[in-house]
Amino acid sequence: MSMSTPPRGRGTALNPRNRFAPNHSVVEDDGWYQEVPATQGTVVMLETAQTIISRNKSPDLPFDQSINPYRGCEHGCIYCYARPSHAYWDMSPGLDFETRLIAKTNAVALLAQQLSRRGYVCTPINLGANTDPYQPIEREHRITRGLLEVLLRFRHPVTIVTKGSLILRDLDLLIELARQRLVKVMISLTTLDDELKRILEPRAAAPKARLRAIRVLTEAGVSVGVLCAPMIPMINDSELEHLLTEAKAAGAVSANYMMLRLPLEVAPLFEEWLHAHYPQRAGHVLSLIRQSRGGELYDSRFGARMRGEGVFADLLARRFEHAMKHLGMARRDSYRLDCSLFCPPGQQMNLL
Repeated sequence: MSMSTPPRGRGTALNPRNRFAPNHSVVEDDGWYQEVPATQGTVVMLETAQTIISRNKSPDLPFDQSINPYRGCEHGCIYCYARPSHAYWDMSPGLDFETRLIAKTNAVALLAQQLSRRGYVCTPINLGANTDPYQPIEREHRITRGLLEVLLRFRHPVTIVTKGSLILRDLDLLIELARQRLVKVMISLTTLDDELKRILEPRAAAPKARLRAIRVLTEAGVSVGVLCAPMIPMINDSELEHLLTEAKAAGAVSANYMMLRLPLEVAPLFEEWLHAHYPQRAGHVLSLIRQSRGGELYDSRFGARMRGEGVFADLLARRFEHAMKHLGMARRDSYRLDCSLFCPPGQQMNLL
């Protein structure tokens, strides 16, 4: 089993049809050899969204409201559980997901409109539930920054999950949000190995850049935690304690982890990646995943999908708990976001 060499800076060379496509095409090798793989540019399409706040009732998530400024993600993480969502736009979860992105151009105005509606109930909104709000195209489109400006103006609490060092650009807004207890940041840290990061998360920030982001944010008074995710058996799980130690040293006050998730079209993409980069280890990795997922590569059940079950998953959980106790870290720190300050501009705050 083999995989074509991805274009430079991309996570996969594959572009399988999405599960809704009525037709599909097959790429054939024409015999021409290229020593250096071709580049694949990023195309950004613009969308006028109908709504911007998504709601969920998942018991696995610590929030029930979220915003995704972009569809698709240029970071190109091969394991990304959001890849199948590109099928709803008649695009592939493979290379399309990394290179054909959609920016919600009216997100900022739409958010202000939705927060101003009579009867809106304030609970923390998460940025980064599906795709990264600080992926590279945010430098140009600045939608995430605009959303933070609205949230600050409305005094609305927000949580952010990112593996992008671009978050430091918005330090001025984050400092003011933190001063009012309106923001919590989780930095996703998957590996400290630069080479593994290069093939696993091609366009995401380097490990040292993420640790620096934790340090700078913490020193500025922003509450920061670390998310060690995903933990992949025999690929990066051996780094778990080291990841937590380095994050703690950088200033992270809380931590969590997740087991690798391979829903729908993500599973064959990851298998191809695994056989290409770790051919001698691939069978063992896949076996451990199946042992943790009831014999399958994915288990969608609430309560099991984030952690897995079985011997390997239980061992990983015990290692995590032991490391957390040793480091004096908590899954959730005592920092609580303040929903009582929420007040749409022009409206009077509730004094009770």
